[in-house]
Amino acid sequence: MPEHRVRTVRTALALRCRAVTEARWFAGAVFVLILVNAALLGMETYSGVAADWHHWLRTAEHTCLAAFTVEILLRMAAHADRPRAFLRDPWNLFDLAVVLCAFLPFLRENSTVLRLLRLARVLRTARFLPQLRVVLVAVARSLPGTLSFLLVGALLLYVYAMVGWVFFGRHDPEHYGSLGRAVLTLFLLMTLDGIGDAVHAGLDISRWSLLYYGSYVLLASFVLVNVLVGVVITSLDEARDMDRDKPPAEPPHTGPPSDDHASLRRRIDEARRALDALEQELGRSAPDPSEATDRSAPMAARGQVQV
Repeated sequence: MPEHRVRTVRTALALRCRAVTEARWFAGAVFVLILVNAALLGMETYSGVAADWHHWLRTAEHTCLAAFTVEILLRMAAHADRPRAFLRDPWNLFDLAVVLCAFLPFLRENSTVLRLLRLARVLRTARFLPQLRVVLVAVARSLPGTLSFLLVGALLLYVYAMVGWVFFGRHDPEHYGSLGRAVLTLFLLMTLDGIGDAVHAGLDISRWSLLYYGSYVLLASFVLVNVLVGVVITSLDEARDMDRDKPPAEPPHTGPPSDDHASLRRRIDEARRALDALEQELGRSAPDPSEATDRSAPMAARGQVQV
């Protein structure tokens, strides 16, 4: 089959599949299918329902998997004329990975991993909910700042846990008897749960415990938490700006796709033909040099006679 014929077939296939995948009813159907998959996954957590409706639940799961496979195939066919555009979209890669993993033999044999893969399909709802997609992008962009927050928080917990073990380890071994217990106690106190009882118990040991707990609550519960909130809000603003500045989708091609070099070469040939035609027109309209010389000779002679 000629290359031009292959491109024409690919373009026609992409146009038809793109008309389906970009339709509202298609997005609504996939969204409902994701919700049905989530409902089936939740029903399997009830032992009585799973035992009585095991056959029907398995049939429904296979039906959902077949529907998701058809969906991803349609999305791939919609990019038949430009396959790189399909791979540049992270959501397309995520959908493709979720569907392909369901067909791997070593994953299908593990029921736990298979349930986790089915649970990952629920995250695909972000594809059809722009606000949820922005939030997920913001969470992903806030991971570097969150990692710094965790490092600072871990350092703060370690320092205060060691100080707590030194001052309260003998008197309160249940909460500060070791480094691990002290870290767990302070981690729970970070949410201000039981801080009153801890302060009263510390005052029975030493008056300096008020300074210990006060400084810890100020740094851990207020400063660090506000820093984390600030990081997330900044990432959320950046994600909104990215979604707002995202370039519009490329219009569908109405003709056969052409290579960039071939298109450029065709334009150069057209420019050359236009220059040749212009040069011919100029050559026709320009006077003959010999005629110009013959006409100028009598004029020169007349000038000499007059002189």
